[in-house]
Amino acid sequence: MLLITTLLTYALYAVLILVFVRAALSWFSPYPTSGWQRFVFRATEPVLAPVRRWVPPVSGLDLSPLVVTMVILFVIAAIRSIG
Repeated sequence: MLLITTLLTYALYAVLILVFVRAALSWFSPYPTSGWQRFVFRATEPVLAPVRRWVPPVSGLDLSPLVVTMVILFVIAAIRSIG
């Protein structure tokens, strides 16, 4: 059980890092031009797109990375309390 919770926690941290990178990239380069930027956008879009449908932009600011970050941190805390 410990191995499963550890692997799941690491996977969630990896998604969290990708979401942070995606948010930073959206400030500087909203359209990905290099291969690693396209990878980050493709990897995070399935996570961010459903949240965008529920959370509208506020003054042009996309809050979906913030919501996804809070949900991921909540899930990590729940996993740690279980395992």
